[in-house]
Amino acid sequence: MSSGWDQRFSGEGYHYGTAPADFVRRQAARLSPGARVLSVADGEGRHGAFLARQGFEVTAFDGSDVALAKARALAAGQVPQPEFHFCRVEDWHWQPEAFDAVFGVFIQFAPPSLRAEIFAGIATTLRPGGLVLLHGFATRQIENHSGGPRDPEHLYTLDLLRAAFAGWQIVDEADYDAVLSEGAGHEGRAALIDFVARKP
Repeated sequence: MSSGWDQRFSGEGYHYGTAPADFVRRQAARLSPGARVLSVADGEGRHGAFLARQGFEVTAFDGSDVALAKARALAAGQVPQPEFHFCRVEDWHWQPEAFDAVFGVFIQFAPPSLRAEIFAGIATTLRPGGLVLLHGFATRQIENHSGGPRDPEHLYTLDLLRAAFAGWQIVDEADYDAVLSEGAGHEGRAALIDFVARKP
């Protein structure tokens, strides 16, 4: 990620708040105790810290040093402790069959070519039977002012995600509107996509 993300995360508070997205809170119940979980582009740590508090073995990474400093502060003293890494998503090593679940929450900074690489990496790093859990903005989010990219190519449809994980068992999917209150970064009415699928 660029210095633009460092700037975004440089404020005194947490840009997207410290509580997990409602999606993460709801979907965490699907995971077995002690599951190995990866959180992609975890930002200031609200998801990695929450998942670790549920007793999961969490690895998280982000390309902003500023965000990671806040993530480590947020998770200070937790047991188990999430493992935070500084790494751009383009450079992350997707270790084969290393995780039981991978969360990608609002990771829509990626244009289609990079998004395809991320999704391929997720498929590689999940063990058979593992879950991909994606949450982001639907294409009609362009009409809202509650956050997210302004380029429609970065936004999701369920058809796009089904095609990216063709042949996987769809566990949960939804295309809906909700009101977000996630720090200054996500505030107001939003068009959202949830997608959970199991690797064959």
